[in-house]
Amino acid sequence: MVETTALRAQPKPGCAPSLHEVHAAIACLQRLTQAFAERRSQLAAGVGLSEHQWGVLEEISTEHFMPSLFAEQRASTRAAVSKTIRQLLDKALISVSVSKDDGRQRKYVLTAKGRKVMAELRASRQQAIDDIWLKLAPEQVAQFTHIGNDVAQRIEAYLKASTK
Repeated sequence: MVETTALRAQPKPGCAPSLHEVHAAIACLQRLTQAFAERRSQLAAGVGLSEHQWGVLEEISTEHFMPSLFAEQRASTRAAVSKTIRQLLDKALISVSVSKDDGRQRKYVLTAKGRKVMAELRASRQQAIDDIWLKLAPEQVAQFTHIGNDVAQRIEAYLKASTK
C-alpha cells in the first residue's frame, strides 16, 4: 500500500477535531454501515433470498464461480457454500453440470428464473442508487469518496501496524 501524504500529515495544533466530533463521525459511519446492511437484507428478502444466497447467486452470474474460492473470499466455510448451492438448486435458480473438460469440476449457471431474480435485484439496487446517490451533487459524492477512502486507508494502516 502506498502511504499518502494525508496519512503522514499531522493536524496543526488547535486544528484537530474534538473528541466529540470524532465520536459523531464514528457513530455516523456505524449508522451508514447498519443502514447499508439492512438495505442489502431487504433487497435479498424482497426476492426470497438470504444475503448469502444472493452473494452466491451473484457470483455464479459472473460465470467464474468456484465454491471453495467463494468460501475463502467471504470467510465462510465450504459446507455453508454447499448448503447455499443446494438451496439455490431447490429454488430452481441455478443448475449444475459436470465440466466437459474435467469430470471433477462442476459448472454452475443461472436458470431463466435465476436470471430474472438477478435482474430484479439489480433493478432494485439501481433504483436505490438513483433515489439516494444520484440526488447528491457531484462534489458531495467526490468529497464522500475522498474522505471514505482516506479513513479506510488510515484504518488499514493502523491495523497493519498493530499486527507487527
